[in-house]
Amino acid sequence: MDKFEIIIPCLFGMEAFVTRELKRLGYETSRVEDGKVTFVGDLDAVCLANIWLRCGERVLIKIGEFTAVTFEELFEKTKALDWSLWLSKNAAFPVKGFCLKSTLASMRDCQAIIKKAIASSLSEKYGIEWFEENGAVYQIQFSVLKDRVTLMIDTSGDGLHKRGYRRIANAAPLKETIAAAMVMMSYWKFEYPLCDPFCGSGTIPIEAAMFKRNIAPGLNRHFAAENFEQFTKNQWQSAREAAEAQKRNTPLTIFASDIDPQSVETAAENARIAGVEDVVSPVVGDACDFSSDIAFGSIICNPPYGERLSDAKSCEELYSKIGKVFARLPDWSYYILASDEQFERHFGRKADKRRKIYNGMIKCNIYQYFGKRPTKKN
Repeated sequence: MDKFEIIIPCLFGMEAFVTRELKRLGYETSRVEDGKVTFVGDLDAVCLANIWLRCGERVLIKIGEFTAVTFEELFEKTKALDWSLWLSKNAAFPVKGFCLKSTLASMRDCQAIIKKAIASSLSEKYGIEWFEENGAVYQIQFSVLKDRVTLMIDTSGDGLHKRGYRRIANAAPLKETIAAAMVMMSYWKFEYPLCDPFCGSGTIPIEAAMFKRNIAPGLNRHFAAENFEQFTKNQWQSAREAAEAQKRNTPLTIFASDIDPQSVETAAENARIAGVEDVVSPVVGDACDFSSDIAFGSIICNPPYGERLSDAKSCEELYSKIGKVFARLPDWSYYILASDEQFERHFGRKADKRRKIYNGMIKCNIYQYFGKRPTKKN
């Protein structure tokens, strides 16, 4: 099949990370917008993107894009697209999506009209009136944003953040995609230690180990497009075998701890499932007691807030305590995710850099503090 546009939706603030990942895979982005990155690729690109992207949410094949301000326009322009390129006579094609800042404001009405238009297009192509939809599921995604309609097919199924290793999670778990971004933005070198003293279910340490060992995040899960008739089993198998061959047994020093024993047990089990239990061995510990005699380490963490601490005062006290603790590690760098806009004041130090990111609907910042750089070895 020829090349086509592929859209990678992502959390707001993650676009640059997705762009960087695509470049590593050999693809140049054609468009970067808030919450999504677009590039041109083929079926192999769909396989690679699903298996390798750490910061994207899904891999969507773009079918068409147009402006519509009436339901008639929506129907006719949707019907005019050649859906038979992807949908066979027995394909199932459920429709879901959203409308935002548009004349067509009813999601349910748009959903019904798009479904009807696709069925009408396929009816003319195949000469049949009734579709059993008992074949592979091609989930149709639509967005209607500022009267601009985008129609896509979801190739991922479950979101890409579902790597498969976190079968159990603690309260308010950090999304794997954000954890991966925090690791990618850090200056952590594998020769030096990494610590997460608020490890929870182990997401940050596990993502760090997988990143440094070049373990593809989607290697051990399945995707919706594996059932699409356009793909062969060999395509997916070849992509997985290539990813398996690119793993590295990099020696790592990763410390993971949490004050909650149940979270530590969960993190240990998740590390085992992810295949990094040799370097991620969580222990029970209080972040306020953390210390290290090793120089030039990095702390990457998501201190509890919201559901995990009952009130703002508790958060402020915790930030103040860890600010004093981390200050005893002048050679270390630390990257802290927090939603409190006054975090720096409570922590006791202005960040060297901060990056806005959305954890679901919660606006957060990744506060970055850079320690001393190690002397270069001759």
